[in-house]
Amino acid sequence: MIVFENVTKNYNGNTGLNKATVHIHKGDFVFLVGPSGAGKTTFIRLILKEIEPDRGRITVAGKDITHLSRKEIPKLRQKIGMVFQDFRLLEKKTVYENVAFAMEVVHRSKKEIKERVPYVLELVDIADKADRYPHELSAGEQQRVGIARALANRPSVLIADEPTGNLDPVTAMEIMQLLEKINVRGTTILMVTHAKDIVDKMHKRVVAIEHGHIVRDEEGQYGFSVDEPYYISGEEVDPYVF
Repeated sequence: MIVFENVTKNYNGNTGLNKATVHIHKGDFVFLVGPSGAGKTTFIRLILKEIEPDRGRITVAGKDITHLSRKEIPKLRQKIGMVFQDFRLLEKKTVYENVAFAMEVVHRSKKEIKERVPYVLELVDIADKADRYPHELSAGEQQRVGIARALANRPSVLIADEPTGNLDPVTAMEIMQLLEKINVRGTTILMVTHAKDIVDKMHKRVVAIEHGHIVRDEEGQYGFSVDEPYYISGEEVDPYVF
């Protein structure tokens, strides 16, 4: 599903990734972990074709994207659903309209939208909130809308970037259970997180990055020190460097 082969990316002499080799298979649930500035954001941006590798080869859904042309990038991104820490919902659109908009921008038919939106809202257990606006929802409900929107166009892989960062512990675990349900249905999930407690409880595959190097790739626990918090009340304390 996602293959990195000896991928290197540098920024003005600083290392984003160094000879990274990772194979994420269809149906995998993978946590991408590591300290701030380790290279996690570089990893995601390379998958989305926001930046180019200096060396190496990247394959997504069976297609070599290393030298993908600009006009092919939108088609690539339709295969990837994105879930964000800050939800990024359109405040003046209802829950239904937020999810529908993700389909409208890629020119899905009205018939497809009418069929698909209620389905994904039901999948994330928020169908009864279809006519609500984001400000009328709890943080957990807003994240469910974000997940529904990410699933709207039937992506092969779902990338979740700190999806529980703004949630209380109980709600965070509910979101993790939802992501696990989506994964069981066949969607590959790659989740970037600093949440040691979640990683340790889920017992999924963990790919750990440190100073641009893949230092661990195995099922298990978080594996990094969390003596100092990365987030306080939803505010990032130690921002990403890369």
